[in-house]
Amino acid sequence: MSRFAEAQFLLSVAAVGQFPPDRGVEVAFAGRSNAGKSSAINAILGRRSLARASKTPGRTRLLNFFELGADRRIVDLPGYGYSRVPERERLEWGPLIEALRKRRSLHGLFLIVDARRGVGEADLALIEWADPAARRIHVLLTKADKLNRREAAEGLRTAQRTLQSRASAQLFSAVGGEGLAEAQQVLATWLAGAEGT
Repeated sequence: MSRFAEAQFLLSVAAVGQFPPDRGVEVAFAGRSNAGKSSAINAILGRRSLARASKTPGRTRLLNFFELGADRRIVDLPGYGYSRVPERERLEWGPLIEALRKRRSLHGLFLIVDARRGVGEADLALIEWADPAARRIHVLLTKADKLNRREAAEGLRTAQRTLQSRASAQLFSAVGGEGLAEAQQVLATWLAGAEGT
C-alpha cells in the first residue's frame, strides 16, 4: 500500500490566477531537464504514471499540481537547462515560478539532480531562489543505479560539500529503489508540517 494512496492529479497552471488556494502545505519538485524528476515523483508516490515521464527533455511545460490529501499538494515544475524550449514559453514561466515562491503554503523543495552530473551552477541558483532560510530543500541524486558503489559515495560526499548547510542530500534510484524510503519519509514529514527534516 502506498504511503500516498490519495495522490491524484489536481490541475495544470499556465497563469497565476489558476493557482489553487494558498493554504495547507505544498512541496515543489524541480530539476534540470532529463534528470529523472517525473520518475522520482512516480516512485515516491508509488504510482507508475501519475507524473508523465518522457525520454524527451523539457516535456513538463506547465506547473502541475498533484493532491496528496486535504490541503496537501506537490508541484511539478518545468525542467530547466533545456535550450530547445521556445523562448516565449521560458519567459511565461518566470511570473509563475515567482508567484509560487511567494506562496505561504510552499514549505519545501525537492531538487532533482542526476548523480552522474553532480550539483551545478543552475542547481545552486535554484536553491538560492527557493530561499533555504525560509523553507527546507532536499536534493535527490537520481540515477544512482548507473554508478558503482565508490562513485555513488563520492558523488554524495561532493554534493554535500557543495551544498553545505543550504540543503540535505541523498542518493536515489527510481529504478532500483535506492533511497526511496528516505525520500518518502522526508516528503511525509514536510507534508505533515513538521520541522527538522
